[in-house]
Amino acid sequence: MAQAGVRTIETGWDMLAANPRLVVAVAGGALALVAALALYRRLRRAPGERFRSLLAGRESISVLLHPNPDADAMAAGIAVAELAESVDTDTVVQYTGQVRRQENRAFRTVLDVELDRIDHVSDLAAEAVVLVDHNAARGFAGADGVLPFAVVDHHPGEGGGEAYTDVRTDYGATASILAEYFRDTGATPIPPDAHETEVTGATLSTRTATGLLYGIISDTNRLTRGASAADFAAAAYLQPGVDEDNLERIADPAVSTEALDVKARAIAGREVRGSFAVSDVGRVSNVDAIPQAADELVGLEGVTAVVVLGEREGTVHLSGRSRDDRVHMGRALEAAVDDVNDASAGGHARMGGGQIGPQITADGSEAVSVLGRDELIDRLFDAMDGER
Repeated sequence: MAQAGVRTIETGWDMLAANPRLVVAVAGGALALVAALALYRRLRRAPGERFRSLLAGRESISVLLHPNPDADAMAAGIAVAELAESVDTDTVVQYTGQVRRQENRAFRTVLDVELDRIDHVSDLAAEAVVLVDHNAARGFAGADGVLPFAVVDHHPGEGGGEAYTDVRTDYGATASILAEYFRDTGATPIPPDAHETEVTGATLSTRTATGLLYGIISDTNRLTRGASAADFAAAAYLQPGVDEDNLERIADPAVSTEALDVKARAIAGREVRGSFAVSDVGRVSNVDAIPQAADELVGLEGVTAVVVLGEREGTVHLSGRSRDDRVHMGRALEAAVDDVNDASAGGHARMGGGQIGPQITADGSEAVSVLGRDELIDRLFDAMDGER
C-alpha cells in the first residue's frame, strides 16, 4: 500500500514536470484560494474591527462634520477620534459653518469638544478624510473635489468613501453606528466614577459614551422618533459609561429668547388643513430655531405632520416633522421644491429639511425669495397630501 502511494505521488510529479501549463494552473488556483480565504476572513470581521484596522493604516486623518454640526455629528466625530487614537493615528475633528443651537453649544462646552473650523479645502488637516453624519462633503470652497477615505452615516445619499462606506439609513443616529464599532472591538464603557486603570482591555471613555448617548437621544427625539432596535441596543450598551450630570447639562441648557419667540410665532401663525400644519415664522437670525419650532408644533393635538419655514438673508429654510405613516417627510419636502431653481430638500420619513436660495433681481440690487409664500405653502400641503 505504501509503495503504491509513493508511486502515485511520483506519477503526479512526473505529470506536472511534463506539463508546465498544468503547474501554472495549479499554482494560480492555490494563490486564488489563499486570496479568497483572506478576503473571506476580512469580510467576516465586524464593521468596527474593519474600520479601526483601516484607521491604523493611516498616520493622520481629518474627521469632517457636516456644516453647522449637531450633537449626533459631534458625537460621531469624537468617537472616530477616540478609535483612531487607540491605534496611534493622529486626528483633527473639523467642520464648516457654526455650532448654533443651544443644545449643540452646550454639548461642545460640557464635553470640551475641540473642533477646527475650515473655510477651504486647503484647510483640511490630513489627506485622509473621514466623513461622519453626511456622505458628501459640502459647505466650503473646494468641497466638491474631496474624495473621502471613509464615510459613516445614517442619511440617504449617493456619497461614499474610497476605502470604506457604512451608510445605514434605517438607523436613527450615526452615533448608534459608532457605539456598535466600540462594541465590535470589545470596548468596555468606563463608569463615570471609575478610573481608566480600573478597567482592563479595550475601553470607551465616559466622555465619548455620554456624547454618543446624547447624539442618539437628540436625533431620535429621546428614542421616540425614527428609532430602530439598533438605536435602543446602542443606548443600552453606552449607559454604564454615561455621566448623567453632564447629560442633563447638555439636554437642558438655557433656551434663547429668540427660540422661544419663534416657537410662539409658529404655534400662533400655523395654518392647518386636516391633520397637517404649515407655519411661516418670517425672518429669523438663528435658523436653528426653525427645527425647534417644528418639534414643538408636531406635538400639538390633532396635528400629525408639520412644516415650519423661515427666512434668513434671503434664503428660505424648511424644517418638517411627521408622525403620520402617510407622510414621508423627506420625500414630501423634496417633492415640494423639486422644480425650483437653487432649492434642495430631503430627509427621513419622520424628519426632513430644505433650503430655497435667493433670486437676484435683474439689476442685481436685491435678493428675494424665488417662490411667493402663498404658493410655497400650497406646495407643502399638496406634497404632504401626496398630490405632488
